[in-house]
Amino acid sequence: MKRTAPHRWLKGSMVALVTPFDRKGELDLPALRRLVRFHRRHGTSALVPCGTTGESATLSHEEHNLVIETVIEESDGRLPVIAGTGSNNTREAARLTRHAEAAGADAALVISPYYNKPTPEGLYRHFRAVAESVRIPIVLYNIASRTGVNIPPALFERLAKIPNIAGVKEASGSLEQMTEIRSRCGERFALISGDDALTLPILSIGGTGVISVLANLLPRETAELIRLFDRKQIAQAQRLHARLLPIIQGLFLETNPIPVKTAMAWRKQIPCGRLRLPMCEMSSENEKRWRALLRTHRLLR
Repeated sequence: MKRTAPHRWLKGSMVALVTPFDRKGELDLPALRRLVRFHRRHGTSALVPCGTTGESATLSHEEHNLVIETVIEESDGRLPVIAGTGSNNTREAARLTRHAEAAGADAALVISPYYNKPTPEGLYRHFRAVAESVRIPIVLYNIASRTGVNIPPALFERLAKIPNIAGVKEASGSLEQMTEIRSRCGERFALISGDDALTLPILSIGGTGVISVLANLLPRETAELIRLFDRKQIAQAQRLHARLLPIIQGLFLETNPIPVKTAMAWRKQIPCGRLRLPMCEMSSENEKRWRALLRTHRLLR
C-alpha cells in the first residue's frame, strides 16, 4: 500500500498484538486469525505483530515471518499492518524488514538495538541502514527500560530527515523528552505513545495515537479515548482515561505480556493466554490481585 504522507495514517489505537500459542507451545495460527478479525470489528486502527507484547524474542525467524505473513493475509488490506522487525543485529533487522515489505506490511516497527548499547552515532547508522534497505515507512521504537539505551531528541531530529523514517513509538516515560521530539521533528514525524498510561498526555502535546497493550483487552475503549480527544471532548476523554488507568496499571503487575494474556484467557475472548518461556504464569499473589481488580471493574464475573 503506497502512502504519500506516511505519518497521516499512523494514528489512533494501534494494537501491540499478543502471539497465541497452543497447548504444545507452538504458534496457534487459527487463533491469530481470530485476533485480527476481532480487532477489525472493534475499532482498532492498525495491527502491530511481533513486538514486545507479541513475545517476538521467543520466536524463531521462521515463526516471526509466519506471524507477520498471517496477520497481513487475514487483515486483507482492511487494517494497516506495522510489522515488528527490530533486532540488535543490523543485518538481521534489515532482513526482517525486507521480508515484511515483501509480505505486504504497510510499515515496520524497529526497536533500538538491545544489549549492545550503541553510541548515538551507532544508533543513527543502524536505523539509517534499516530504513535504506526498504521503501516502507519505519517507526522507531524507543524503550530504554528494555534496551538499555535511550534515543535522545537530537538524534531523533537527525533520523527524521531520512525520508521513510516516519515516527516513533515513544516509551521513555518522559513527557519532557517527547515534547522536545515533537518540537525538533515537526508534524511530519508521528509521535506515538508506547505507554497506555501516557496516551492522553501525549495526545495533548501533539501525539497521534498509541501502540497499545490495553487494546488487546479493551479495544473499543482504547480507540474511544483517542476519538474523544480528536473531537475535543476533553472532559469525557479525561474521565475515560481515569477509568482505564487502574486496568493499565494492572497490566504491569508482572512483566508484559503476562498479565494481558492471563486476563484474555480468563475472559475467554480468544484462546491465546499461553506464554512461552522464559515468560511464565503469574504468581498466585499477583493473580489474586489481578482477578480482583478485573472483577471490581466488571471485566470478570
